[in-house]
Amino acid sequence: MFTKIHRRFSHAQTLAIGHFLVILTGALLLMLPIASQDGTVTDFLSTLFTSTSATCVTGLIVVDTGTHWTFFGQLVILLLIQIGGLGFVSIGVLFSMFLNRKISLSTRSLLQESLNVDRVGGVIRLVRKALLGTLLFESIGAILLCFRFIPDFGLVTGLWMSIFHSVSAFCNAGFDILGSFFGAYCSLVPYAGDVLVNMVIMSLIVIGGIGFIVWSDLLEHTYHFKKYRLHTKIVLITTLILIFGGALLFYIFEKDSILAGRPIHEQILCCLFSSVTARTAGFNTVDFGFVRQCSALLMCVLMYIGGSPGSTAGGIKTTTIAVLFGSLVSKVRGNHGINLFRRQVDKDTVSQSANVLVLTLLLATSSIMAICAMQDLNMLDVAFEVFSGLGTVGMTTGITRDLIPASQVIIILMMYLGRIGTMSFAYSFFEKRNVPAIQNPVEKVMVG
Repeated sequence: MFTKIHRRFSHAQTLAIGHFLVILTGALLLMLPIASQDGTVTDFLSTLFTSTSATCVTGLIVVDTGTHWTFFGQLVILLLIQIGGLGFVSIGVLFSMFLNRKISLSTRSLLQESLNVDRVGGVIRLVRKALLGTLLFESIGAILLCFRFIPDFGLVTGLWMSIFHSVSAFCNAGFDILGSFFGAYCSLVPYAGDVLVNMVIMSLIVIGGIGFIVWSDLLEHTYHFKKYRLHTKIVLITTLILIFGGALLFYIFEKDSILAGRPIHEQILCCLFSSVTARTAGFNTVDFGFVRQCSALLMCVLMYIGGSPGSTAGGIKTTTIAVLFGSLVSKVRGNHGINLFRRQVDKDTVSQSANVLVLTLLLATSSIMAICAMQDLNMLDVAFEVFSGLGTVGMTTGITRDLIPASQVIIILMMYLGRIGTMSFAYSFFEKRNVPAIQNPVEKVMVG
């Protein structure tokens, strides 16, 4: 299937078109009367927004998932989340494996780009591990959540709640269906002090967000840190710094505000959960419409960074920010090259990281200005929404439902670009060219 498509399109174009077709299919299915609680046709923009958010594992919504959609509608959303989390190419390869079909080199190469890994060799084994790992972790998460949701909602509803939230958390999607019981758009606020729910959801988010490459490395070398690949070391250390650093700052900013009056264990859970979920998951246990501006800005930074390459997460990725920070430190110290964990980072990686940073900031800034020009909204709220979409996070201060159609289209585009990758989308418009034999002379330009 992918071989035939690739004959006409490049890898980047195939990924862009494939995601678009999945989103469009999901939007059309959600328009069916059977998908909505009142049995009517939901307008196309709302279904397109929801389908994009689910496929791009974001979590931003214009209608409440628990109260607006029927079981059929929620099932469609869950399937879109699973396809978006694993990638439609991985799902296609899974079916090919079941049918004992040979995986062509072209498909392997496409899979390599889809998973954002550095080599074609071993990519099929990586997919198998990813699929088995996904099934294992989502199953464990669902079983653990059953201990809370079945007593609260009954056997059938509690089981569906457990499965839905486990998949949504592992895929870093942030969709919830608790609105029908606790009020629309409540997310996990009713369980802010529940240790079981918080720990299970946070664990699934982190495991899904560190990436399939890291899984493989951890499985192969277990706890021998020195044997890990440089990529794995960077991901693990950066993830820990962001989780605990973000939680500490959130506590400092909110201890006398939104956290005031809560039991100490709930304060700790809220801080850790907010730090974890801000990096692409989209669930929330506190109402971010009432946090201080410094906390909202902190969340924007965490959403912008996101998770790790080759994972279910979005953002510019932990490795990108680590490489750029390493480059900054190296330049300040006057060192030659960038050395991390006794390894020198490739110069092309540094250049790629800088390109991603510039392009995403340009997109985010343009989107914020465009929405603010069309609507009289608080700029920080708009920035929060845009970074949430671009980072495929799904957190909001509550303005999503106030966006006019044109603003919704901008957020849809941000979610789409955030999932397929801004650089991948840019590559889809241009063919890679060989380095010319004759190049222009080099001249230095003063910067800084």
